[in-house]
Amino acid sequence: MSRYLGEPDYEHGTPERSGVLLVNLGTPEAPTPKALRRYLAEFLWDPRVVEAPRPLWWLALHLVILNIRPGRSARAYQRVWTPEGSPLLSISRRQHGALARRLSETLPVPPRVELAMRYGQPSVSAGLHALRSSGVRRVLVLPLYPQYSATTTASVVDAVTEECRRWRWLPELRFINQYHDHPAYVAALADRIRHHWEAEAPGERLLFSFHGIPQRYFLAGDPYHCQCHKTARLVAEALGLADDRWQLVFQSRFGREAWLQPYADQVLRGLPGQGIRSVDIVCPGFAADCLETLDEIAMENRQVFIGAGGERYTYIPALNDAPEHIEALAGLVRQHMQGWPDTRPDTDPKALEAEWTESRRRALAAGAPR
Repeated sequence: MSRYLGEPDYEHGTPERSGVLLVNLGTPEAPTPKALRRYLAEFLWDPRVVEAPRPLWWLALHLVILNIRPGRSARAYQRVWTPEGSPLLSISRRQHGALARRLSETLPVPPRVELAMRYGQPSVSAGLHALRSSGVRRVLVLPLYPQYSATTTASVVDAVTEECRRWRWLPELRFINQYHDHPAYVAALADRIRHHWEAEAPGERLLFSFHGIPQRYFLAGDPYHCQCHKTARLVAEALGLADDRWQLVFQSRFGREAWLQPYADQVLRGLPGQGIRSVDIVCPGFAADCLETLDEIAMENRQVFIGAGGERYTYIPALNDAPEHIEALAGLVRQHMQGWPDTRPDTDPKALEAEWTESRRRALAAGAPR
C-alpha cells in the first residue's frame, strides 16, 4: 500500500483493524555531538516548541545554538546512556510491548500497537505507515504527555495530520489530548510514591517537578500550567499530605525569557535555609525516565540542594513500565476506542473474518481489480 496520492492504497477484503500509535518526545540516536545536532535541529525548529519569527529564529538556531548546545547535551546524554541505548527509547519500547500484551488480554480483537517518537526515530510517519500496512483503518493516537500543551500534544497532532496529507483514504482518527486527572493515572503516581516511602523514610518535603514552558505560552491560553497543578493536588490528596508537606516546581527552562515558576533549582537552593534538610522529588509529567529526569533532576539538582546545605535528596523514578502504569494506559485506550467494531465486548473475531472474506469475494465478482 502506498503512502502517496497517485498510487492505489486499498485492497478489497483487507481486515479493517483498529490501531494505537503510542508517541513520546524522542531522543538522539547516539550520545554524540553529531547526533545531538541532528536531533536538536528537528526539535527546536518545531514552531510549536519555539514560537518565534522564523527568519530570526533560524539565524539564532543555526548560527549559535546548534554550534554550542550539541556538545554540552552530548556530555549529559553520555552520563545516562545505557547498554540498550537511550533510556527514553528503551523504556518506551518496554511500555509498547507491555501495553500491546495487556490489550490483547482485555479486548476481543487486539489492536495493533506501534511506537513512535515525535522527533527522531522511530518516526510518527513510520509508525502510521506500519499501522496502515497491517490493515488498520481506525487509529487512536496516545501522546505520552499527561498534561496537555501546544508544545507537546498539539505537535504530535501536527505530525500525524501532516503525514496523512499524503494519503488518499484517511483512517478514522482519535486523539487522547490529556489524562492529567485520570483516576488510574493519579492512583499509579500515588502508589509509586507510597511504595518508595515504604522502602525509604519520606523526606520533609515532596516536590512535584514538571517541565516548564515560557510564561507567555500560558498567558496566551495554554492549559498546561493549570493541569500540572491539578495533577499535583490530586496526588497529594491521594497520599493524605498536608499543604506544607508538598510543593510544585518547574524545571528545564531555556533562554532568557520568563518561564513558568517557581523554578526547581531556585526552590531547592532555598529550602535548606528554611530548615528543610531532606526532600523527595517526582516528575509526574514524564511517562518515562529520560535526560531531564535522570540527569537534570537526579544529578544536577541534587548537587544544587546538597551544595546549599541539604542532607538527603531522593529522586522517585517515573512510572515507566510499572504494571500500574500500563494498566492505566490500557484503560485509557479502551475508554477512547469505545464503539469501534473490533473493540466491543460482544465482538466475534471469527464473524469479522468471515465478513471480510465475503466482502472480498463480492468485490472481485463485481469486477474489482484486486
